[in-house]
Amino acid sequence: MPVTLSIKNVPDRLAEKLRTRAARHHRSLQGELLAILEETVSPRRASPGELLKSLKASGLTTPAEATRMIRTDRDAR
Repeated sequence: MPVTLSIKNVPDRLAEKLRTRAARHHRSLQGELLAILEETVSPRRASPGELLKSLKASGLTTPAEATRMIRTDRDAR
């Protein structure tokens, strides 16, 4: 059973950005908000092809490089 949600006191600036985004996606404001909630709560899983593309873009070629990158990132904190 669907639930009705209400958001009160939305700043004008934010409401206008949401309206602009909704128009860009050819949706109503309510449709856009529902799409944002769906994306946030149920993120889609990347396809194997997308994962491979992301891995290649990272520049990693060996497991040792991955380990080095993780350590460098961790030590920078």
